[in-house]
Order: sequence, then C-alpha cells, then structure tokens
Amino acid sequence: MTFADADLDAALAGAHIPSLLAALVHLAGDARHLADFDRPVYEFFGDGQGNLSADQQDRARTLARRLLIAHRDGAPLSSRPAEAAVRAAMDFIAGVDIPPNYVAFLTNELGLDGPEARRLAVPIDAPAAAKAEFPVIVIGAGMSGLLMATALADAGLPFTVIEANADVGGTWFANRYPGVRVDTPNHLYSYSFATEQAWPKLYSTGDVLHDYFARFADAKGLRQHIRFSTRVEAATWDAGAGVWHVRLDTGETLTARAVVSAVGQLNVPKYPDLPGTFAGPAFHSARWDASVDLADKRVAVIGTGASAFQFVPEIAPVVGHLSVFQRTPPWLGPTPDYHDATPAATQWLIDHVPFYANWWRFWLFWMLTDGILAAVTRDPGWTGAGAISPVNDELRQALTGYVAAQVEDRPDLLAKLIPGYPPGGKRMLRDNGVWVNALKRPNVDLITERVVALEPNGVRLASGAIAEADVLIYGTGFTASDFLSTMTVTGEGGRDLHEGWAGDARAYLGMTVPGFPNFFMIYGPNTNIVVNGSTIFFSECAVTYIAGALKLLVERGVTAMAPKAPVHDAFNVRVDAANAEMAWGAAGVDSWYKSASGRVSQNWPFALVDYWNTTRKPEEADFEIK
Repeated sequence: MTFADADLDAALAGAHIPSLLAALVHLAGDARHLADFDRPVYEFFGDGQGNLSADQQDRARTLARRLLIAHRDGAPLSSRPAEAAVRAAMDFIAGVDIPPNYVAFLTNELGLDGPEARRLAVPIDAPAAAKAEFPVIVIGAGMSGLLMATALADAGLPFTVIEANADVGGTWFANRYPGVRVDTPNHLYSYSFATEQAWPKLYSTGDVLHDYFARFADAKGLRQHIRFSTRVEAATWDAGAGVWHVRLDTGETLTARAVVSAVGQLNVPKYPDLPGTFAGPAFHSARWDASVDLADKRVAVIGTGASAFQFVPEIAPVVGHLSVFQRTPPWLGPTPDYHDATPAATQWLIDHVPFYANWWRFWLFWMLTDGILAAVTRDPGWTGAGAISPVNDELRQALTGYVAAQVEDRPDLLAKLIPGYPPGGKRMLRDNGVWVNALKRPNVDLITERVVALEPNGVRLASGAIAEADVLIYGTGFTASDFLSTMTVTGEGGRDLHEGWAGDARAYLGMTVPGFPNFFMIYGPNTNIVVNGSTIFFSECAVTYIAGALKLLVERGVTAMAPKAPVHDAFNVRVDAANAEMAWGAAGVDSWYKSASGRVSQNWPFALVDYWNTTRKPEEADFEIK
C-alpha cells in the first residue's frame, strides 16, 4: 500500500461509506468497528449512503484514514475475517438482516477468496479419449456464448462456436446506435471472475463493452474455436447415433454430442405491421445505418423503448425536426450519474483499499437485485389503482413526482409521460434528465396518436393526418418471445421444437426441454430479469448447470439426458403462478415480456438466490438418462 495522505483524504471524501466500513472489517479482522455506526437505512432514490448522518460519515472517514495509513506504514493486514464478521458486514451494508439462505450465495458473489473461487470450471474426471469423443457446438459468441466456451475449454471438451456476426460481443457488437450503453452499473455488469477495475464510466457505452468481451475472448484463446459470419439453420437429433447434426448456412453439417444455444432473447428486430411503403431511408435501431445523414432532416421515430430512449437525445440536436411516436411511456428511474465518468475517488479506492471493490460490488448487487424485488410483488390486499401494493404505490408516487418536476415548464407533456401501468410492469429506464430535455426541444414532437400506415412521405395517423418525414427509424424492440426463431430444432421422434411450443416457449430452468436430449439454452424462456440484477448473473448460473450436465454425460459414459416431462411441467406451473403475482404479470400490461397468448414467457419471478441454488448442479432424478 503506497499513497500520499492528501490523495487518501481526497478519495475518502467521495467514498461510499457503507462499502468503506465493510472493507474496514477486513483491515481490522473483525466487525467491532461497525458497532459505532447506525445500520444504513435506504430509501427510493436516496443518497446511497443509507441516511448515515454527516457526523457518522466523517467518523467513518477518520477511522478509515487511521487504519489505512497504519497499514501503509507497516501494520499487517488481517487474514480473512471470521464468518460471523463477514455476516455482520453483509447485514450492515445491506441495511437488513440477510436471510440465512442467502449467505452461501452472497459469500460466493462477494468473492472474498479471489476470482479463482468464482470460476465456472466444472472439472470432468474422464480420460482424454472420452472427452475427445464429446464435441459440443455453441451457437452464439456473445456474452453467454463466451462464458460457455470458457467452461468447455476449462473442462477439456472439444467445441466449436457458431457466430452470425463478424466478431464476438453479441448485442454489444450488433447495436451501434448513438448513445447505446448498459443500464446496469458496470462494476456489476461484468463476469464475476473477470471483473474490470478500470471502467471509464459508471455505465459504459457499447464500444467499451464490446472491447471488454473482445479482450476476454482474446485472453482466453477462444477465437480459434469460433466460426464467424456463419448461421445455424437447423439442428436435428439422431437418436441412433446419439448426436446432433447441425446444418449451417454454408451448406456444411457439423456433428456434436451436445448443442448449447446462446443466441439470447433480444437479437431479431421487431418491425411494426404497418401497410404501405415509405420512400426514404428506413432502418431499425439494432441495424443502425450510419451512412444516412440525419442533419437537418425530418426524422420519425416509432417507439419509445430502451433503444429510442438512448438515441433520441443524441440525434435531437442534429435533425431538423423529430417526431417521436409513443404507444406507452416508460417509467423513468432517476440516475443522475448515468452518463458520468467513474469518479476519481471511486477509482482510487478500488485501486488502493483492500476489498473496497468487493464490498461496493456487493452493495450494488444487493440493492439492484433481490433487495428491491418486494417493490414489484403484488399485495393480495391492495385495492388501489395504478399499483399492486403499498410499496409499489409509494414507488409510483415517487416516480411520478420525479417526472413532474422535469416538466413544470411544459405541463402539456406530463400526461404523456406518466405510465398507466404499475412500476415494474415494463422495463424501467435509467434517466438523468436528457430524455425529457430532448422532448422539450422546439424541434421535437412527442406524438401519442396511433400510427396506422406508412406513406411515401411519412406516416399516417389514426386521425388521417400525415406526419411527414425524410427518414424513418424503428425503435420497436425485438421478437423476444419467438425463441430460436432463426433455426429449426428437431428432437426425438422428429418433434419440432417450435411446433411443440406453439408460440409459448417453455423450458425447465429456462435451459432444457423434454424430448430434446443434450440440447441446452442460455438466456432461455423465463430467465430474463426485470428489476433484480444483471443478465450476466443468470448466464453464469446457466453455464455452471450445463457444464454439470456435460460432466454427468461424459463421466457416466451415457448417451443422452433430457428433463422428465412432469418435472418440466411442474416447474412451469410454479413459474406461471409466480409471474401472475408480479407487476409485469398484471392484467392489462402489454409488453415484450409476454407471448402472443399473454403468458409471461421471458421473466424469472423468483429471487436470484433461488436460481443460484437450483443451478449449482443438475439433479439426476430430474432427467431421463439413456
């Protein structure tokens, strides 16, 4: 530990105090210092310091200064604190008594034993020859596909990754619209075993995220296993040979003992079904056409979802006029630092204070995951309108007040910007004010009248009026509920996966389907998360589980495994019942979370700890093994 006192003082002034105090538990070797401080109490959109008084914050900085200087000057660092001290620090930083069933899960997430303890490697105890005879095909080289490839490489299984794009990165390669960025704090949005400690921004832009995944692929030597610019057209199970035949758009057919789909849910753009033809340039945000010059043009944007929310403020100052067509408004989550650089104080503390980064990530994890799940869960006794529980109504009122404050000078916008559905019913978007400021520009119109047709010179509205435009941009999302729509998957007895789903995709734990042996999905049905966490967490859980299944197949020398139908069905009954109790399952809430039938086919309705515990390894009793 080497640093100047002045640098320490400057960093402590910007510290997250609960994380700092938890890190001091390690320096002291026990939790005795926590007794001198009130447990944080967090509020919606509070200061993040848990309402700790200014005096307590100053005393925490003074304590940290004394301990850190002492260790810099030679005082030994303690070994890992006792479990009771770690637990006390967890409860303190979370502001609640963490339930016992969370302790192992959160201890793993905390990463006190270093990144190696969080690796996804599932060792396979089998001869090299047996492993060589078990090739695996992974479809997709985005975030999840790279994870799966890493686990396969660590296990010593041969594998090939098929990637439709020209590079790795998935959504962070494909989406290149202006303003694209992550909406999970980047110190949480990274692999748990490959955390980046020098993110330039708190919420990184798409190019930075693509670079992270590209560097990861390089460091792990994965590119040699990837077939770029290649698509899977079909996968067919050969029961006699116990293999999958995977047909590519190159005309080749590859053979594998197992197939893992890592294509995700948000990869096929969705276009509105509108009659007519537009004469000018038109493109989807996920297929952004940078060759189209928007300067001084009349631009029409259809949709106000996550992508439009990011690119509209970027193009509004450039275009001549912007018409934004909105069906339903999103809830805006106050995030003042959404576009900010990582503060120098935060970076200094990460670089110099042992375990500060671990505890700060832990705080982010708790506050942005299961810690807020109750706010979007229905209270059976609640009868109020526009919300599903008292706490959900409290959130609604806070969010309404937040938007109202931004449009005091434009009261005509308020009714257009307040959703009629409960908070959590659709994806909440992080907001630092740029969205409303863009809509308030004199060259921007927010139009809530329904678009009914395309015209050569613009779009026609339900009233018959035509909104003229030179360029049309679709911000209309993806065909999320049409899982694996770009390929045909044929299982036992010639069963077609899509025919079996009939528009309602279901899978056991979001990964496996009866009658489709050795076929696995990452980010499959009912594994999307709305308010509680990062998709990376779910992908890591899925990869651990799938790697465990492959371990079972190879070590046992068996041919195939697929979930039992009763196990699969019972799981989905539980999922459906739980989703009906969540804000996104509320009647009348229409979103991409639901299939055409109205079933919530995307979302996980339970706590993250439940998925983590369930996916540590597959239970043999859940499967038909041949």
